[in-house]
Amino acid sequence: MSILDLAKRRYSVRQYEDTPVEEEKLQKLLEAARVAPSAKNNQPSRLIVVRQKTGLEKLKKGANIHGAPLAIIVAGDAEAAWVRPFDNQSSLYIDTSIVADHIVLAATDLGLGTLWVCYFNPEVIRTEFNLPAHIVPVNIIGIGYAAGEAKSPDRHNETRKPLKDIVVWESY
Repeated sequence: MSILDLAKRRYSVRQYEDTPVEEEKLQKLLEAARVAPSAKNNQPSRLIVVRQKTGLEKLKKGANIHGAPLAIIVAGDAEAAWVRPFDNQSSLYIDTSIVADHIVLAATDLGLGTLWVCYFNPEVIRTEFNLPAHIVPVNIIGIGYAAGEAKSPDRHNETRKPLKDIVVWESY
């Protein structure tokens, strides 16, 4: 399957079956995350895998993963991220989001559903999962087997802006 077909198949899952994600599939997701590129290859991303009931209950205090049986908190080490010297912009959010994207696409390829969660309380997550001050929670990915019917890969024809509305050629 092409990367474009895979990207079109991926959608936000908000209802999951109770089936746990197999260890082999979890390891493939983690490997997809591991090989993600990062600025200056600093690799600041840190992954907190949450799949035990107690961990999922802690996660519920700060985020809604809609009953996914597995979650990966994608965090970044602020001390390890590359900083652009011209404006001191950290690569932390970019690097961790590339990792998250690798995870959701790999999950889709493995027949798993995902939900990329940005709406969460970072202080609750920090406290519940004992994150040191320099570890910044950026995204939470809910993962599992989707319950219900998958969204159509053709939905993008109606839900996305046409290229002419988002692409500028050569200069603004």
